[in-house]
Amino acid sequence: MTRITSQKHFRMVFSMALTLAGLLTLSLLAQPTSVEEPDVDQAEAPELTEEAEKAIERGLQSLLSNQNTNGSWSSDNGDYAIAGTSLGLMAFMVKGHFPGFGRHGEALERAKNYLLKRSQDSPTGAMGVKMYEIGLFTIAMSELWGMTKDPADNKAIQQALERTVQIILRSQSPLGGWRYAPRPDSGQDTSVTAMVFVSLASAREAGVLVPSETIDRVTNYLRDQVWDERTGGFGYQGKGYTVACTAGGVYAAQLAGNRDTEWVEAALSSLENNPKVFSRKDNGHFYYSHYYAMQAMVQAGDERYANWYPKIRDALIALQQPNGSWQEKEEDYPHKTPMAIIILGTPHRYIPVYQR
Repeated sequence: MTRITSQKHFRMVFSMALTLAGLLTLSLLAQPTSVEEPDVDQAEAPELTEEAEKAIERGLQSLLSNQNTNGSWSSDNGDYAIAGTSLGLMAFMVKGHFPGFGRHGEALERAKNYLLKRSQDSPTGAMGVKMYEIGLFTIAMSELWGMTKDPADNKAIQQALERTVQIILRSQSPLGGWRYAPRPDSGQDTSVTAMVFVSLASAREAGVLVPSETIDRVTNYLRDQVWDERTGGFGYQGKGYTVACTAGGVYAAQLAGNRDTEWVEAALSSLENNPKVFSRKDNGHFYYSHYYAMQAMVQAGDERYANWYPKIRDALIALQQPNGSWQEKEEDYPHKTPMAIIILGTPHRYIPVYQR
């Protein structure tokens, strides 16, 4: 598989362009009107079929139709707005859409402003939410940092990001994981630990310091406490096996520097050899599981990626609702549609933490 041009280079060039735009007068240099990614050539990513691109676009339109007036995405009763809005932004970002630019710029600007206001209104930066949402917020801020027009916005994003990273670092348990509450005595489980550590990896990629000790403790927790030599996978709060925990655990382990270890290889194989992994009815946490599993296969190399992506691509296209969403009932959590878009958009390689 031919990789698409590195988006890390794009981010650096784009940030430099914005700096120059601030230094030069508008008569000399107009602000860019779009940073949207050119369409991916079929020869560069043949796995990104026309049907997949259409499914992504229908999904994005569904998100636009369901955006709340305050700029957020949430469940019907307003819950999980930090998670929903963070994922919603990332769903657009996998296609190169950013706040303030292009045809979706206004909607994404409102989403970004919602997240920043929630952070700024929170004395501690924790925003009154659990660690899952703090983790997703941290990923969104990491990927937005340096990608907006306004230098004041970038400063606010940096401050919000650094605050949540400090919350995460302080909340790591003695065993090296995380659980729902942002404090070190709340325990740990594989699901929360995976989400939170992926967010730390994203922040580190953006330039925020993450101590090596923190990373080592995550490795120790995943390998010694929840990886099961018998099953090859990861359990929830101890040795065992669930698809979601195995997918999240192996992706976090890869990002912690364990790609070439026997235990990570065993976990990848356990996913590949699971006959029910692509079955929606047999996987209660289908979207959450594949959000991690897809990126784990990216980290595992071209061959595994090439085998995995078409299967989850076709499964997601078949599961898309007539309205373009992947929500299966009105009271659903708001994660399914944006996660499906992020998975389908993997060939675009637009978000650094989702690249190898």
